[in-house]
Parts: sequence; structure tokens; C-alpha cells
Amino acid sequence: MRHQLAHLVTPHSHEAADKVDAAMEASREGMRTLWLSLGILGLTSVIQAAIVALSGSVALLGDTIHNGADALTAVPLGIAFVLGRRAANRRYTYGYGRAEDLAGIVIVLTIAASSALAAYEAVDRLLNPRDVTHLWAVAVAAVVGFLGNEWVARYRIRTGRKIGSAALVADGLHARTDGFTSLAVLLGAGGAALGWRLADPLIGLLITAAILLVLRDAACEVYRRLMDSVDPQLIDTAETTLRTVDGVRGVGQVRMRWIGHTLRAEADIVVDSELTVVQAHALAVAAEHALIHAVPRLTAATVHTDHTSIGTDPHAVLAHHAAA
Repeated sequence: MRHQLAHLVTPHSHEAADKVDAAMEASREGMRTLWLSLGILGLTSVIQAAIVALSGSVALLGDTIHNGADALTAVPLGIAFVLGRRAANRRYTYGYGRAEDLAGIVIVLTIAASSALAAYEAVDRLLNPRDVTHLWAVAVAAVVGFLGNEWVARYRIRTGRKIGSAALVADGLHARTDGFTSLAVLLGAGGAALGWRLADPLIGLLITAAILLVLRDAACEVYRRLMDSVDPQLIDTAETTLRTVDGVRGVGQVRMRWIGHTLRAEADIVVDSELTVVQAHALAVAAEHALIHAVPRLTAATVHTDHTSIGTDPHAVLAHHAAA
């Protein structure tokens, strides 16, 4: 219960990289689970939207947008998988993974417009109270929202444990918590049934706040992607890994960037000046392989080698290279 309440205050990450891992990407069953569960959430939103039009419940409107926003944030992942299959060419030399970031911008704008609509309707209903009709249908829609999220949660958790996908299990647990947002609509329907007109818009405002947190989370992630931001711990892992490679005398600058839901890296290392070109190349390849195995989601790394001819201090070599 503590985790569920905390999640309502701090929603889970909507980063595409957090929604897929190697186990799921390599498994047809894992990807089928992902798309099927998203389809269920989409269908749940459609059913709820129909009842919103029938009843005029702003609390249910907020929950509909909340479920739709959660499903919508997975669209960049789908785009990345579809376009990611296209081979890089002379114009798009890194492939088409950046399409995910463009889709993310559109989705953030869509969620922003939807949250503004939900907030407007809730505030308007507070200022101009009106009765909510078809309360039984609103209650059914709330239960449908909860059941849809719970079905998705169980399906994702079961498949995730079966194929060893931590990302799928985590997303299932988040879907389970989101189901309680749908049950909150029942409180609004119950209050309206007792004659308290403000119950429905107040619940609508609470759910709108949850949507705004989803919006903030998604907007921050899109901004970080556009600015080539990565988790500093990934850089720490890469530097530590490079230092353990036999023959590496020092580690210089390490850069990483996301392309789609995978990482690419560039790194500078210092090697002995007595090495031949072939030996230095072999050491760079070994360093690349070590990075790919140590850093999650890293698919390629370019390793530049410097030698120790400028004195014997590897740090002086790296400083000289950086200045150049």
C-alpha cells in the first residue's frame, strides 16, 4: 500500500529504455505481451470515453486521459522498433532511432493538451455544479479501468518472470498501481449518488494532478534525450570497466548518447607507445567488447587510443589530447 500511495505522488518512468530490456527484445512472447497490453489499455480508454460522453463525469474523463496517456507514452517505443529495423545509409548514418525523440515531442504536446482539457472541465464543474447522470455506468467504467490495468499487470508480470525481463515485471507492477486511480472514480460516483455535486469535479482535479505528473515525467525525459543526457552512473561504469582491461594505462573522456532505445559510446584510452598498430587496435577492440558487456543497452562503442610518448604520465597524455 505504501508503494501504491508513493506511486500516485511520483509516477513511474516513461522512458522507452525502461520499458524494454534485452530479454524482452529478444523474445517474441515479450514483445507480443507489450503490444497486447497496450491494446487493452487503449480499448479501456475507448470504453471509458464513451461513458464520459454519456454521463458527463469529469472524474471519469480524467481517468480516461490518464489511461490513454500511459498507453500513448509507449508509442515512441513502437516507432523505434519499426524504424530501427531500417538500415543506416549515407544520409542517416546512425540509422533512424532519433524518430523516437520526434514522436516523444508530439506525445508530450498531446498529453499537455489533454491535461488542460481535463483541468478546464473539472474547474468549470466546480464553478458551475451539475448532476452526473448514469452513475451506474460511471461505476462500471471505473471498474473496467481497474480490471484493464489489473489484467495488464498480471499478464506483464507473468510473462516477464517467464522470460526473465525485469523491465516487463516493473511495468506490470506500475500498471497494477495505476488501477487504483480508476477506483478513485468510484468515490466521485458514490459522492454524487449521495447528492454531493462537488465529489465528481474534486476527484477529477486529483486525477488531473496525476496526469500532470505523467506529463512532467515524459517532458523531462524528452528534454534529456534531445540534450543527449545519460545517467552519470553509466559513465562511471564505463570508466571502471575500461580501467580493468589489460593493457589500458589510463582512461580519458567517455561520451554516450541514446539513439532510440539503445546507447552508443565514444571513449579515449592510453596505451603503451611500444605497441604496434595491430596491437593497439586489438586492445581497442577488447575495450569495446568490455564496454558492451558491462553497460546495459550499449550496442556500439568507438575507442580512440593515445600512446605514452609525451612523457610517461597517462594523465598528461590525455590532457595534451584534450587540449589539441
